[in-house]
Amino acid sequence: MAFGRLERNKGNEPMSDINVTPLVDVMLVLLVIFIITAPLLASTIKLDLPKTDAAKPSDPPKFITLVIDPQGTVYLNDQPVSVAQMQSTLVETAQANPQTEVQLRADKGVPYGRVVQVIGDAQKAGLSRIGFVADAPSGAASGAN
Repeated sequence: MAFGRLERNKGNEPMSDINVTPLVDVMLVLLVIFIITAPLLASTIKLDLPKTDAAKPSDPPKFITLVIDPQGTVYLNDQPVSVAQMQSTLVETAQANPQTEVQLRADKGVPYGRVVQVIGDAQKAGLSRIGFVADAPSGAASGAN
């Protein structure tokens, strides 16, 4: 009785070579990014400036806070003030540093006319940099719309 020979085929052998195509792709992308950003990093002009005692480092522009509550009361740096006190303080601030920023926080229930009056007082005093402070919506803080 003849038995058939059972052939054992070798399966696919594991590949021992590394596939470098993804590595080359990533390296080319990084190369392009560096080619684009390198000129931006080297564009600063390096100077050796002369020294003098008269030169002062520039102070960062400071700011004052104006708050208008729902009743229309104005607070200057968290202190309630009358309109006359606010105007005199704004004039003094503008004379000391005209680049001082006014950060205006007004309740959403405050009439638009009252906000415009406060802005006008700041501009008459000589302060033209006015920033409006607002809160982010509660959904934006968590990333939802």
